[in-house]
Amino acid sequence: MHAAEHAAAIWGPASHGDTEAPVVHKHDAFEQASEDDLRGFEVATDSEGHHYAVRKDEASGPERGRGPRTKRR
Repeated sequence: MHAAEHAAAIWGPASHGDTEAPVVHKHDAFEQASEDDLRGFEVATDSEGHHYAVRKDEASGPERGRGPRTKRR
């Protein structure tokens, strides 16, 4: 028995709903709080093309000693 068949035997078939229906976004308090938090960040790119998030109040980054952390090899 395949893993998906085993799961369906236990929990029943997957519910896919109407795939043609538009996605409904519920703008609840949690989602609003997440969006408020994300507004405090901007995306920065280093010289090697890596992307990372930087708080907007710390946007001066490496000049202030707060650049991205990297693994030491």
